[in-house]
Amino acid sequence: MKRGHILGLGIIAVAIVIIITSIGDASTYESFSTAKTMALNGKTEAIHVVGQLKKGQNGEVEGIEVGEDKTSFTFVMVDNDGTEQQVYYNEPVPADFKRSEQVVVIGTYKSKEMFVAEKILMKCPSKYQETDVKPSAS
Repeated sequence: MKRGHILGLGIIAVAIVIIITSIGDASTYESFSTAKTMALNGKTEAIHVVGQLKKGQNGEVEGIEVGEDKTSFTFVMVDNDGTEQQVYYNEPVPADFKRSEQVVVIGTYKSKEMFVAEKILMKCPSKYQETDVKPSAS
C-alpha cells in the first residue's frame, strides 16, 4: 500500500472512533425519581428530564410562580412516569412557555425538593394545524 492510502485509512479510523465516543455520551431522558436517586448517589452532572407542565381540570397551566425581579421562576412539571416536581429556572419565563406541549429540563437536584434547571427546551404546538376552510361565495 502507498503511504497516502495508509494515511487515509488512519484518518477514517480516527473519525470512526470520534463518532462512536460521541454516540456513547449522548444523553437519555430520565424521570424525576431516577434523577433524584442519581443526585443522592453523588452524580452532579446535568440530567435531561422530559414531561409536561402541570395543568388543572380546566386545562390551564398551574404552578408557575415568577420571582419578584422577574428574572427567575418556578413551575410544576409532570414527567412521563407521572411524578410531579417543582423546577426552578434562573432566567425569565420563555415566550409561549404556557403553550408548550412538552418540556425538557436539563439540570440537577440542588436539594431533595427542588430540581434546578440550567436549560429548558420546549416543543410548542404546531402552527400548521388543520382548520376548517369554508368556501367563499363568488
